Amino acid sequence: MDKSYSCKEFESKYPPQEQPRQPGLEYLMNPRPIFDNNYQGSNRLKDKVAIITGGDSGIGRAVSVAFAKEGAKVVIVYYDELIDANETKEYIESFNGDCILLCGDVKDHDFSKFIIDTTLDTYGKIDILVNNAGVQFYQKELIDISDEQFDCTMKTNIYGMFYLTKEALPYLNEGASIINLSSITTFIGEPELIDYVTTKGAIVGFTRSLATNLASKKIRVNAVAPGVFWTPIQPSCWPAWKIPTLGSDSDMRRAAEPYEIAPIFVYLASDEASFTTGQIFHINGGEYKG
Repeated sequence: MDKSYSCKEFESKYPPQEQPRQPGLEYLMNPRPIFDNNYQGSNRLKDKVAIITGGDSGIGRAVSVAFAKEGAKVVIVYYDELIDANETKEYIESFNGDCILLCGDVKDHDFSKFIIDTTLDTYGKIDILVNNAGVQFYQKELIDISDEQFDCTMKTNIYGMFYLTKEALPYLNEGASIINLSSITTFIGEPELIDYVTTKGAIVGFTRSLATNLASKKIRVNAVAPGVFWTPIQPSCWPAWKIPTLGSDSDMRRAAEPYEIAPIFVYLASDEASFTTGQIFHINGGEYKG
């Protein structure tokens, strides 16, 4: 397909900007991501309990808000982004939603045990697990990726998912839903995110294998593979000059806002998706059509 467009056909709304740390801070972004576009809940997740890693900002924030509007009790797991996490909690509580915040590092297996224990002590059960937390580092060449960076990316994006899912499984009952976050990058082979792409590809394999493994228990496992969304991972990963062109490769000629992806998570978490497992859902504005 011809992807040659004139500059006039793409007008970015994101000025050059970058942040010096991962996973990034939403409150510093310009403009702020749109995480709620007047989403109207209908009790599709009423009385369910959901754990969402990276639930403080970006896609995780949009999912946390949508789940709460659908009646779920939400456990928001975050690294150290206290301002973002408190903003999300205050927003959910503004419409009488129910959530708690848990701060820690998903690379630490003991933290996963703490997440599960605290969730059970607070809400008594677990119905939904969203493995969303992740880091993404820009490097032009493989030789530029240090052992320390590779280790951090693998442990955050894969080990953390493995640890938390393993700890949650004994408490997941029939009808439970696990939703993992993959990425369009693993399907198109983004050349400047090699270690990140590697982890997102592994998540596809983990999702499909675990779905088959748990099918007899009627626990569903799916993944979402987003395209380019305007979230803190963008300015905390890419050089500032790359930010204005985010989304220019998609057929829709723009990056997406977090609120545009939350509904697919609601569907996968709900009982409406009772026959949906082992699937990878592509939300990418037409950039990848696999």
